[in-house]
Amino acid sequence: MSAGFRGVLIGCGFFARNHMHGWADAEGADIVAVCDLDRGKAEAFARHFGVLESFTDAGAMLAAVRPDFVDVATTIESHRPLVELALGNGALTVVQKPFAPSYADGAAMVAAAARAGRPLLVHENFRWQRPFRELAARIAAGEIGAPSFARISFRHGWDVYANQPYLLEAEDLALMDVGLHLFDVARFLMGDVARVSCETQRRNPAVRTPDAFAALLRHGSGAVTEVDCSFWSRIAPEPFPQTLAWIEGETGTLELGADYRLRLHRDGRATETDVDAPPRPWAERPWHVVQDSVSAFEAHVVDVLRGTAEPQPSGAHNLETLALTLAAARSAERGETVDLAAFTAAGCPR
Repeated sequence: MSAGFRGVLIGCGFFARNHMHGWADAEGADIVAVCDLDRGKAEAFARHFGVLESFTDAGAMLAAVRPDFVDVATTIESHRPLVELALGNGALTVVQKPFAPSYADGAAMVAAAARAGRPLLVHENFRWQRPFRELAARIAAGEIGAPSFARISFRHGWDVYANQPYLLEAEDLALMDVGLHLFDVARFLMGDVARVSCETQRRNPAVRTPDAFAALLRHGSGAVTEVDCSFWSRIAPEPFPQTLAWIEGETGTLELGADYRLRLHRDGRATETDVDAPPRPWAERPWHVVQDSVSAFEAHVVDVLRGTAEPQPSGAHNLETLALTLAAARSAERGETVDLAAFTAAGCPR
């Protein structure tokens, strides 16, 4: 399709296929070129999605295409050079989470966006899942009053390593792969975090670093959130990739349960709503809610390009989520509660 905004995608891996479908859904955007270090992968990806040009060198692609936006869908180690390259070429830039391997790298990307005067967004799709958008809307509407406590839980036994084998060697596996998502949801629903304590576990002997954690967050508002995650839980039926949530307020409670059932507990009764996302034509269960969130996020990026929306989340906002995640890892290592302001001021040392 022809569109007002021309984009390119860097990284033709497993999850990038969802990105491409999402961009096809986003009215006003068109991916005109793709790039991957593996020439065969880039060419096959371009053919599959009907993209005319493929490259193995991101700099050459940016110079040739001069896109309005760049979607960086690569692994974490390459984020900073690619983001700085894209911003230096004047493009709105989207980068896949985890944002950066270190706070310094994340801060450098945020600074690059400020110098370029271009938006930087992090592809943080959990907050764009339909159930969490519904929860946020109901909290904002005052259905349960001011929220004071939340529990956010992501536990499963799904083989996430089949399509992403690099996760077996990932640093701070559970915290950096899913913890970032859950902490962003906690901030989205409950506000910024003042301090964190965390315990981690390595339950699967095949992984190198902890694949489970439990964290306790104290928000600036005084609210408290429990966040827990496990990649090695035995549950039937398998819940992956669902996230469960419980949010208590002054006048009621919102409960996001299995199969995307949202219950409002208020005035001595409970009412239930289905907040499942209808599968898009290209989506498949059980991935459909995540896939729908990719489309929702990328439609939001188009709104940012049009100047009708502020980035959610921006690089600057997600840098604070990265700091929270690094603080949780430090807490687990040292057995201490970490003050976020002091930890961030010190550059998030480990």
